[in-house]
Amino acid sequence: MNTPPSPYQIKAFTHVAREGSFSLAAKVLGVTQSSVTQHVGKLETVMGTQLFIRRRGALELTRAGRELFAISDRLTTLEQLVNEKISDFSSLTDGHIKLIANAPRPAMPIIAEYGKRYPQVQIDFTLYDWTSAMSLLNERQVDMAIITEPAESASVVTHELRRSRYMAYMRCDHRLANREVVSLRELQNETLVLPGDGSLTQRVVNAKIRKHGLAFSRILKTTTFPMVKEALLHNLGVGLLLENSLYPSQNLVAIPVLEMPETYRDCVVIPKDKNDLRLIKSFLGVCIELVVSEEDALDDARCQ
Repeated sequence: MNTPPSPYQIKAFTHVAREGSFSLAAKVLGVTQSSVTQHVGKLETVMGTQLFIRRRGALELTRAGRELFAISDRLTTLEQLVNEKISDFSSLTDGHIKLIANAPRPAMPIIAEYGKRYPQVQIDFTLYDWTSAMSLLNERQVDMAIITEPAESASVVTHELRRSRYMAYMRCDHRLANREVVSLRELQNETLVLPGDGSLTQRVVNAKIRKHGLAFSRILKTTTFPMVKEALLHNLGVGLLLENSLYPSQNLVAIPVLEMPETYRDCVVIPKDKNDLRLIKSFLGVCIELVVSEEDALDDARCQ
């Protein structure tokens, strides 16, 4: 009769899969790295299969690892819910949230405000392109994501924060900077600055270019949104980005684009079984409160 895996082996495996690292998993669990390595090794022995593959210093789940993680991560989430039910909920004194987004804003202001209110809660935040962000979310590699127009799925809960439209970003001294609106046709002679492959922006812009029969001879693709901003500040071209996706700069202006009037949803997306976790609910509450405050401030500014 085979020896069943121990809860410690399952917990060690789950945290290694979550963190993508044996050392980070050990830090989260408060144990030594060798202890985590041994537990995962024994679990692989019990299962008779490899759960991780090391590639250039990074860990990748095998097929067996992915199938096990899909179950074990839910088990860990249930354990968190049980612990919350029997704990004192009067304050959040610690915890860990793994958060991703496909743009710096609105994520950055929310993280800053949450950190002020709950300084003991650790937030691991990383920017990914839209395609990678959705993949990580569906594979349960993160606790929550702030994504523009997320793909629909029965396994997640989506909370809409706000809607925004695409704008043409350019330096204040650009020849079109004083226009109230610009058209894509007018921008054909400009270098177009876009986020890299896999981004929602690149998909939307390319679809618009095809729809209107336009041709851009110079397109500069960058790896991240901060790189887009740097390119614009250095006058390398004109960017097409969702409004408020970049931190405001007195050296840049954002102008509506004639052919791009549609609005797109910025949403918080959470795996369904994590939606009731107190840490997740507290972060979501700050998200909604901050976005509402920003909208009220904009309404006040319009009335003045």
